[in-house]
Amino acid sequence: MLPLAEPPRSLCILRLSAIGDTCHVVPIVRTLQQAWPATQLTWIIGRTEARLMSLIEGVEFITVDKGAGLAARRALRAQLRGRRFDVLLHMQLALRASLASLAVAADVRLGFDRPRARELQWLFTNSRIAASTREHVLDSFFGFPAALGIREQLLRWDVPLPAAARAYAERLIPDAQPTLVISPCSRHARRNWALERYAALARHAASRHRMRVILAGGPGEDEKRAGAAIARLAGAGVLDQTGQDTLPQLLALLSRATVLVSPDSGPVHMATMVGTPVIGLYAATNPARSGPYLSGRWCVDAYARAARAFRGCEPQQLPWGHKIEEPGVMELIQVDEVTARIDELLGSRP
Repeated sequence: MLPLAEPPRSLCILRLSAIGDTCHVVPIVRTLQQAWPATQLTWIIGRTEARLMSLIEGVEFITVDKGAGLAARRALRAQLRGRRFDVLLHMQLALRASLASLAVAADVRLGFDRPRARELQWLFTNSRIAASTREHVLDSFFGFPAALGIREQLLRWDVPLPAAARAYAERLIPDAQPTLVISPCSRHARRNWALERYAALARHAASRHRMRVILAGGPGEDEKRAGAAIARLAGAGVLDQTGQDTLPQLLALLSRATVLVSPDSGPVHMATMVGTPVIGLYAATNPARSGPYLSGRWCVDAYARAARAFRGCEPQQLPWGHKIEEPGVMELIQVDEVTARIDELLGSRP
C-alpha cells in the first residue's frame, strides 16, 4: 500500500491540538504542497489552533470544538458525510482524536508505529510510519511524508501575517531597539518559572542591554495576574500586553522581537515559525523532545538535574517524553543561567 505509486488526489491531516504541535505540522504541510502541488489538502484542527493555522494558503480547514465531546464528533461526521479521502494522516495519539478519526473515510489511514501508538491509536489506522526512538516531535511528524514516499524535508513555516497583525506589532516594536518578549505561562502550571525571577530577568535586560521588555500571554485570569505581578515586581518600563492580542498578532509581535523567553509552551514554537531565537526554560520537560526546534543552543536545560533530583536517575533512563512536573522543579533554573543566555545572544548578534 505504501509508499504511494502516484500523488493522491486528496489528503486529510488530523491534528487537533495543541498550538505547539500544530506549529510542528506546518513544515509537513509545506513538504506535501511542494511534492504534490495538485493534491487537495484538508486539515481537521481544534477551533483555537485554527485561528492561527487558517492563515496558511491552499489548505481546507475543518474545525472541531474539542470541549464539546460527543457533539463535536457528531458535527464532524455530518460535515464529512459523503466525502472520502485517499489518505488520512492520523498525527495525534489522544483517544479523543482517534474517535474523531472515525468520521474520516480514507483508503490509507496512516498512524504512528506500534511502539509509539499510545491510547490504542493503532486500532484506528491501517498503515504505520517507520519506527524510531528518542526524536524531536517535529522529526517524528516528518515520518508521515516519508512513509508516503516523500523523502525531502522542507523546513518552512512561512505563515502569511494579516495587515492588522503586522500593524499591531509595529506599534509595539516600532524601531530597531532590541526587544525581549516574555511569555511566562504554560497551561501546565508546574512548568512555570517563579514570577520574581522573570522580573529579575526583565530588569537585567533593560539595564544591561537597554532592551524593551514586553509581557505576552493568553486571556486567562491566571495569566493576567502573572503578567501584572511581573510588571509590578520589575518596575517601570515593562509593557504588559497579557491577554491583549490575538494569535496572529502574537505571531507578528514575535516576528519583530529580538528574543523570546518562555517555559515549554505554544509561543516557543510560534517564535520558531518566524525565526526568532527562543530562550526556553526546561526542567519539567525534555527540550530534546519538545523544545524550540531551531534554538537548542539557547535553551536552559535543567531536565537532567530534575531527573536526578526528582527521579533519582539519569534522563536517558526515563521513558522518552517523560514529564517531571513536580512542585519546585522549575526552581532548579537560576536567574543567572537565563541572564547569561541573554548576554551571549545579544553579544552574538550583529
